[in-house]
Amino acid sequence: MNYSEKVMDHFTNPRNVGEIENADGVGEVGNAKCGDIMKMYLKIDGDTISDVKFKTFGCGAAIATSSMATEMIKGKTIDDALKLTNKAVMEALDGLPPVKVHCSVLAEEAVKAALTDYYTKQGVDAKLIVGDVPSCEECTKE
Repeated sequence: MNYSEKVMDHFTNPRNVGEIENADGVGEVGNAKCGDIMKMYLKIDGDTISDVKFKTFGCGAAIATSSMATEMIKGKTIDDALKLTNKAVMEALDGLPPVKVHCSVLAEEAVKAALTDYYTKQGVDAKLIVGDVPSCEECTKE
């Protein structure tokens, strides 16, 4: 499989790995069936994502997309993070092989799941803001 230099860089030197104690939002997506599980932690000050960390169990593309997604939302507003798409993550990584596109979908879902958790903790109906968190088609196939 051919990966771009950016994918290889984020895989071998992932940014923002770890967890945040007392995170304002935590989202976990994926399942053991597809082999990729992403957990994202957000620290939110006002409406800005001041810190973001991730833990990913999965292939190199899953780690690279997690890393890139955290870089793309760190220091940004919640509104900006809500606009993050798997397509934007893939473009930032200079593309992914077709069989690895679901990894970028997981990265988008992990951000949205963490924001859903954040709003739920605030007593806000997250669905009104985040919407339905899409589910990775690859992960839900039997």
